[in-house]
Amino acid sequence: MNILLLGGGGREHAFAWKIKQSPLCSQLFIAPGNAGTETCGVNIPISYNDFDKVKDLVLEKEINLVLVGPEEPLVNGIVDFFKKEEALSDVKIIGPAAYPAQLEGSKAFAKKFMEEYNIPTAAYKEFTAANLDEGIAFIEEQIPPIVLKADGLAAGKGVLILDDKEEAKAELKMMLGGKFGAASQTVVIEEFLSGIEFSVFAITDGKDYQLLPVAKDYKRIGEGDTGLNTGGMGAVSPVPFVDEVLMSKVVERIVKPTIKGIKEQALDYIGFVFFGLIAVDNEPYVIEYNCRMGDPETEVVLPRLKNDFVALLNAAAEGAISDQAIEIDSRAATALMLVSGGYPQAYTKGKKINGLESVSDSIIFHAGTKTVGENVVTNGGRVLALTSYGPSFKEALAVSKSNAEKVKFEGVYYRKDIGFDL
Repeated sequence: MNILLLGGGGREHAFAWKIKQSPLCSQLFIAPGNAGTETCGVNIPISYNDFDKVKDLVLEKEINLVLVGPEEPLVNGIVDFFKKEEALSDVKIIGPAAYPAQLEGSKAFAKKFMEEYNIPTAAYKEFTAANLDEGIAFIEEQIPPIVLKADGLAAGKGVLILDDKEEAKAELKMMLGGKFGAASQTVVIEEFLSGIEFSVFAITDGKDYQLLPVAKDYKRIGEGDTGLNTGGMGAVSPVPFVDEVLMSKVVERIVKPTIKGIKEQALDYIGFVFFGLIAVDNEPYVIEYNCRMGDPETEVVLPRLKNDFVALLNAAAEGAISDQAIEIDSRAATALMLVSGGYPQAYTKGKKINGLESVSDSIIFHAGTKTVGENVVTNGGRVLALTSYGPSFKEALAVSKSNAEKVKFEGVYYRKDIGFDL
């Protein structure tokens, strides 16, 4: 089949790498893609948020299946657009419609869904500018740390954890005043949960599901999980503390009720459910849902997935995911993210990347890159992920670190301590 992959980051390069391995894939197109995806298929320089251009591309290339990588086009309704267009009626699309995509697109929507299905999560209240005074009073009643979350999509920057009540009040005013634009017109203030985080992924056809390998990512820019939040500095899979007992609790209390809710409400949801979880005294709670795969977790999850990925996607699209059996590589995988100097704040693009040809025993997943002439240059904050296998994540990380030393571009930075808390 002809496949169109929407997106241009490390997650999409991992998708493209995996799709290319499937005998079911005839041609692969990526829009817009990056310097890595062009080794797996044909990059098409259009925006995935320009639905009319996506439609034209699908018809021109006789696409059979579309995989939506990022959350933004899902929340913006690309699946709904496909369903309404008669010319696209035979095209399979992997991703939820706009309404269920609010599980990621609206923190308040997700919290209400969890309440309805008795899914464990932090206690919360939501506020708007109209009841700012109530929000200020609510903060005054809390015991820090205080968690403020922009309701909508804020590029991973809309969650603040603050130790000072006065700072929290000031931030609440700024958020409701437009700090994150429309994303923070509503702010959720929730109980702080102290524990260790991990990520669980399911692929669903809207009624059944299959679980993919478990992973853990590292968001902070600095070693020891210090400094500003990023889109992710690295990931490991499997996660040593996620044993059978904890995973059984996750499945029974979180995964099954979530899929039950999707089915009971007849939500148009085909694709991935990302459960951002935290273990508090070995009891799992949901921090957030995402309606797509995570990045950089995808760069360790897919390398450990032994299944034909296109067959999985096709089964989900055809309502037959229960017929699949997930096969997982027993080896550990670790992804190490190389980022631009200054990231996650201001950084410069267009820096020539050297040394890629020297990397061995690691998979190079491109994220923020593009090809200029004969050179590969930086084109984002998170530039490359180096994924390695090993008997343990520590041995896998050692391989990634060794290769990271070979890759050079001005200002390159990476964390050397991925997995430090495991």
